[in-house]
Amino acid sequence: MAHEEALQTTTDSEEESTFSSEEEKDFDDELLHFEDHFDAAENTISKECERDSDQIPAAKRARTLSWKAETDVDQVPQTLRFLPAREPGPQLSADDSHSPMSLFKLFFTESAVENLCHNTNAQAARAMAKGCKYKWTDVSVDELYRYIGLIFYMSVLKMSSIADYWRQDSLFSVPFPATVMSRDRYRTISWNVHMSHPDADEENDRKRGTDQHDRLFRIKPLMDTVRLACKAFYHPRRNVAVKERLVACRAKTGMRQCTKVKPTKLGFKFFDLSDSSNGYIVDFSIYTGKNSFPADHGLSYDAVMSLLDHKVLGSGYHVYMDDFYTSPKLFTDLFALKFGACGAYREQRKGFPKTAANSLSSDSTMGSIRWIRDGPLVCVKWMDTQVVSVCSTIHAASTGGNVKRNIKAQDTWKTKSVPCPAPVTAYSQHMGGVDLSDQLLQYYAAQHKTMKWYRKVFLHFLDIAANNAFILHKELHGNMTRKEFMEELIAELCDMSQKAAPKQSSTEHVPIPGAELTSDDRRNATVGRRICVHCKAVHGKRLQTPWKCQACDVHLCLQLNRNCFLEWHKSL
Repeated sequence: MAHEEALQTTTDSEEESTFSSEEEKDFDDELLHFEDHFDAAENTISKECERDSDQIPAAKRARTLSWKAETDVDQVPQTLRFLPAREPGPQLSADDSHSPMSLFKLFFTESAVENLCHNTNAQAARAMAKGCKYKWTDVSVDELYRYIGLIFYMSVLKMSSIADYWRQDSLFSVPFPATVMSRDRYRTISWNVHMSHPDADEENDRKRGTDQHDRLFRIKPLMDTVRLACKAFYHPRRNVAVKERLVACRAKTGMRQCTKVKPTKLGFKFFDLSDSSNGYIVDFSIYTGKNSFPADHGLSYDAVMSLLDHKVLGSGYHVYMDDFYTSPKLFTDLFALKFGACGAYREQRKGFPKTAANSLSSDSTMGSIRWIRDGPLVCVKWMDTQVVSVCSTIHAASTGGNVKRNIKAQDTWKTKSVPCPAPVTAYSQHMGGVDLSDQLLQYYAAQHKTMKWYRKVFLHFLDIAANNAFILHKELHGNMTRKEFMEELIAELCDMSQKAAPKQSSTEHVPIPGAELTSDDRRNATVGRRICVHCKAVHGKRLQTPWKCQACDVHLCLQLNRNCFLEWHKSL
């Protein structure tokens, strides 16, 4: 009941996250744009923000102001009262027992998996009608959960190829996958897994090139379920962070992005809102490509605004972001909506101070500080090994602590304590929450090669669900490491026990005569001959053989030119 009430609360207050784009004259460094516009409610909010920001000194004034030093006292900005819409933290009772599987099913519910089974079976039926020769029986909810368990098993125990998990004749064979399902069954499910109905996909594909075409149509049913669950069962604490993430994929879909400065250089771009304290992913959106209907703001502005729903979150939050998103327009509009913001910024971006009067130079000593305040927005420069530029509507420039740095003097290294402004310290501390989220996702990532782009996204949804389920378990009980959590989740999904090791049956699969041998050597070649089950099932031939498998108790050919015994056991 508590789950349903939390889900209903989020459903009633949730607004669809959509995106708009900007002409190149506003932001020269933003070349990517979202697919959709803001809805009417969001446009109203944006206009209110513009009216409020008109009362703040214009950006041109910031260029005429001179930089102030650390000895100058900065006025402490208005403190925003923290009023979350719900009590921060997990929206579940810590008194109840929560297994890894029960928490995972909050994100991959049985109804969502049942819909996934329905669409997967429909896709398989379509493939069979087109002439695919593999065997297919409709996948059930329990079997699909076992399939997901195998995906997580492969993320914990890495091997070079999928087929290696079913090898039976090697020192490095692993017996567990074959006890869950056969290799061929795993492959056929992987080929056909579908999040939307194939008939609806065809109808959407016919709209390609028009405004009605939805590029996310194939993933939207499951994406909406996962996003809703992320917001329903956890409410973030005060400090949150916005960052982009690339899911590796080379498919040519029009949504693929290339970023040379990131470890993953090609793939789908996700915008994430996460809790800085633990890395929980509160909400996310997917970039869908350049829009042909430009709007008044840029991609960075729209991405942040779409993730910060004040009706769902509340007010008084502190939002941290990197230099791709930071702009004076965004920060002042967020401040008008009672969201504080802090982030690194690019000096060439429109609206930031360009004056060189009293600015830092390459000769400035480590720990030197310069700042300019324009209304609630303060821009700070701090000399570390190089100049660090941060702006904030939360902190005062003249406050902060000290950090330790190694400085070389007279051919010797010494540790020195240097002053560091509060915006830089807070930025370094709270952007680490996003890095923590990246680390948790990468430890046991379910990603592997696949031919379909939407299956790449499906695997990332599994990663998000497992990551958030682990954080919920840690917040509620805190008695498991990530590895222990994944092992328990895999065992529950596959309906196995971790304590009971899979049966080592490879030594029992040996060929034996199909009948007892007699003293007449001439009859031994013909007695006990039966039809080979592999020849009949695969080739449709009724060939007889005197050999059978001791463990399987089925007759199989064992000849130099026809080794059905080996082929049969490859699929086990």
